[in-house]
Amino acid sequence: MANPARDDELVLLPLGGAGEIGMNFNAYGFGPPDERKWIVVDCGVLFGRETTTPGIDLIMPDIRFLAEQRENVLAIVLTHAHEDHIGAIGHLWPMLRCPLYATPFTAQLIEGKLDEAGLHDRVRVKSVPLGGHIEIGPFEIDFISITHSIPEPNALAIRTPLGVVVHTGDWKIDPDPMLGEVTNINALQKLGDEGVLATVCDSTNALVQGHSGSEARVRQALTALIGSLKGRVAVTAFASNVARLDTVAKAAREHGRQIALVGRSMHKMVSAARETGYLIDFPPTIDENEAAQLPPRRVLYLCTGSQGEARAALSRIAAGNHPAVSLGQGDAVIFSSRIIPGNELGIFELHNKLAALGVEVLTEQDHFVHVSGHPCRDELAEMYRWTRPQIAVPVHGELRHMSEHARLARSLQVPQAVVIENGLMLRLAPGRAEIVDEVPSGRIHLDGRVLVEEGAGYARARRALGNAGIIAITLVVDGKGRVAAEPSVIIDGIPEPVHAAIRAAAAGAAKRHKKGDEEALKESVRRAARRAANDAWGKKPVTRVELAFV
Repeated sequence: MANPARDDELVLLPLGGAGEIGMNFNAYGFGPPDERKWIVVDCGVLFGRETTTPGIDLIMPDIRFLAEQRENVLAIVLTHAHEDHIGAIGHLWPMLRCPLYATPFTAQLIEGKLDEAGLHDRVRVKSVPLGGHIEIGPFEIDFISITHSIPEPNALAIRTPLGVVVHTGDWKIDPDPMLGEVTNINALQKLGDEGVLATVCDSTNALVQGHSGSEARVRQALTALIGSLKGRVAVTAFASNVARLDTVAKAAREHGRQIALVGRSMHKMVSAARETGYLIDFPPTIDENEAAQLPPRRVLYLCTGSQGEARAALSRIAAGNHPAVSLGQGDAVIFSSRIIPGNELGIFELHNKLAALGVEVLTEQDHFVHVSGHPCRDELAEMYRWTRPQIAVPVHGELRHMSEHARLARSLQVPQAVVIENGLMLRLAPGRAEIVDEVPSGRIHLDGRVLVEEGAGYARARRALGNAGIIAITLVVDGKGRVAAEPSVIIDGIPEPVHAAIRAAAAGAAKRHKKGDEEALKESVRRAARRAANDAWGKKPVTRVELAFV
């Protein structure tokens, strides 16, 4: 590797995932400040929530800073196939138009996303073997196998003329993950011996003591639990946790149950895993309709919807509107997953709907049915003992996770630990790590099929509509600027007893108006109708007034 020039710098620029769990997007830049070359690690999404972003399906990072210099963006390297790491590829790639690098399982799922986005013929996805090595401009990158809750998770050793960065991706220490490779501890220790400039590391469980636990123990516990149940069994888990799907399927087979996959993601993940050499011994599955004809104790459903997603399979089953699957008295649902913070209300509502049907709800609170895919504090300490970096950079966490992660790193004698936020550019070398710039950042929303800026106001307007309804008033105005008829008033989302007061107020304001200023007419009628609603109801609806001319 060439020696660095006098003005070369190595910088890290997170545009997503620093200060939040999800939407991971980290850019590494090398070279002089005015002509850096960049690689991007991961390109993920957050999912919209009806409470905060109604009508918004996906949230992704604002990458305008890199898009404006896309000729200097050399590649996007994907660590693994979770949505918060690859979910934005189909939407953001057109802004960068650079090659993609991923190991085979991740590449398989990315190909599907590109097909859905109509980009398959335009994008180069380069498959990298496990433990592979690639060279991209001034960057040399080694893929290091680790364990997580999906096949083929990778840490990256990013070599530059100014030092080596270990980007951990999502990881844990699991000596028996049941599927795929174990963590390559030897490779991480060799990097520590070589000298690591910075470890950029997962912070999800920085507040949790001990270890995250092993999939092998979950397999034992789930197998015993499924064997104890007599009615229909539905298991919901993250579809991407292929080892967990394998566990459930084999437990079902051991206890004489046939398996039906319910939900698009389940079918997609099982298919991708089979095509890339995983799930070789996965039991045959049956159709949902076929499963419905079996005796209850002979069927097991593997369902999407562990986080209470409204459109997922389990929510539809609980609501009684799934076309083929129904559950009731004597049946059981196992939630083989953790509650992602922010999803509590939706999940508890789902639990209650199932309970109302007479379904037994089994969760990690009372049974050993899940382990996290992220490192707890003892595992973080191991990573720092292996890599021995000069700088710790916590990512993939809320600020409280990252701050605690930084304190832990300092307690382990890491010389520097820097808490960084999206949009802040951290110079890693030369010299001490420090923030050297701040670039435009933020979020982009996918609203249906349209990308909109976070500040466009759509979510705020929808929240207002959901909270207080809408009043739509049309005024007929003649050629002399006079109101020529009673206002047409459409009221939606407002209690019936309030309607008369609104209509009367709109009509009164229209009659009082003298000919002339059209905008003044609209505003006086709008304010009168809104005030009447507030006086009678205590809420201020969204109120719109339009003019029709005759």
